Amino acid sequence: MDELKNIIRDIPDFPKKGIIFKDITTLLADAKSYQRMIDLISHRYVGQHIDKVVGVEARGFIIGSALAYKLGAGVVLVRKPGKLPSETFKKSYELEYGTDSLEIHTDAIKPGEKILIADDLLATGGTTAAVVDMVKSMGGDIVECCFMVELLFLEGKKRLPEGKVYSLLQF
Repeated sequence: MDELKNIIRDIPDFPKKGIIFKDITTLLADAKSYQRMIDLISHRYVGQHIDKVVGVEARGFIIGSALAYKLGAGVVLVRKPGKLPSETFKKSYELEYGTDSLEIHTDAIKPGEKILIADDLLATGGTTAAVVDMVKSMGGDIVECCFMVELLFLEGKKRLPEGKVYSLLQF
């Protein structure tokens, strides 16, 4: 795992002063590292009969789509307001540096479907907690919330369903 962690670069003072941003684009750009990361995460869910992988805008699409392909599952997009063309369910939430909202198509998840939520990074957990609420309100059965990176010091896991959080890399 150290070789994957070492590919991720730190960007100081982004998006605002005092924050050290974990830039995953360096890992995504390296074909072997990207493939290894997807293989390692997807291996955890093989045989669990995941129906859909929910990818959270925007980097969650990159991870979620690849995981869905590997698992033979569908992909559901959770986007910022106004980006989805059909009827949507909207959820507002708190970020580590503000507030935001997300939307999902109202017909994207059927009751009882096994759902894997995927995103690039778990920070404070606000975004994923909003997605968890959306999926649950639609009747989806959350298998787990998975992340490429978790920032342990922000304790975002505490805002998510206990025992249903997995991160490949921790900082």
